[in-house]
Amino acid sequence: MALDWSKTAFVFPGQGSQVVGMGRDLAEAFPIAQETFEQANAVLGFSLSDLCFNGSDEALNDTINTQPALYVTSIAALRALKSALPDAQPAFTAGHSLGEFTALTAAGALSFEDGLRLVRERGRLMKEADEKSPGAMAALLGLESDAVREVCARASQQTGGILILANDNCPGQSVISGDDATLELGLELAKAAGAKRAVKLPISIAAHSPLMESASGDFRHALEKAPFQTPITPIIGNVEAAPLRDVESIRRELDQQLTHSVRWTESVQTMIAAGAETFLEFGSKDVLVGLIKRIDRSKTGRALNSADTLRAFIAEQ
Repeated sequence: MALDWSKTAFVFPGQGSQVVGMGRDLAEAFPIAQETFEQANAVLGFSLSDLCFNGSDEALNDTINTQPALYVTSIAALRALKSALPDAQPAFTAGHSLGEFTALTAAGALSFEDGLRLVRERGRLMKEADEKSPGAMAALLGLESDAVREVCARASQQTGGILILANDNCPGQSVISGDDATLELGLELAKAAGAKRAVKLPISIAAHSPLMESASGDFRHALEKAPFQTPITPIIGNVEAAPLRDVESIRRELDQQLTHSVRWTESVQTMIAAGAETFLEFGSKDVLVGLIKRIDRSKTGRALNSADTLRAFIAEQ
């Protein structure tokens, strides 16, 4: 069924959605997707496409590679859609963590090339920060956000370390981030508090926590140099779960996002309150579609994560 684009949001995933082989079938099926990967290879000076299509899990899970890989794969899928449906203009864009940079590019606030350079630098600086202050992330299922904050506070108090609610993904699902010892204790406390599942994620850093503070200065400098523009499409930010209306608010958001929580539940609720009925996820999996369904089961989510899903969706329009 043809979509009402005025009630549609484009959403873009962050780390955790990477998988070896990502983007390969898109590049084989859509020339614009192949061109996107070739463009990325030229900007970065190495074959990101080979890393995505044929690389090892270890290399792809290294944050310095994960971030540009996700960004480029999502833009390749978006461009493939636009090549077939040039009038596909959403009412909103939003991205989860790293995906916020993809959303900014989709919203016309950042060129593909400048966005790619920024996410590569972000990944480099976050990896560097992790080497100075090592940490990790873990997913919790079955605990509400207030209970997760309590777990983090208790674990931090007991170890003297850092553990925070990094991602409020949807009701009953969250991600915590902190140093290794405090995270391990947090997993035990979460299980004792009734968590149905508590598992470490394939993410090589403690993102969205104070452990990323050492990356802030250099990344702020990179943000100041980046040529942002006023978004053409409204974009909902992670930190305040509110629209980013101008260049100043975008730079402030991306600066704060390094060490602040991703308020994904509220970001989705903001778009729904403003009229969003359908959410299209561009990436290699369907993580955000699942989260959105748990936030509001009355809304529709579609993952455009392969050549087949894109072809099927395009044929419906």
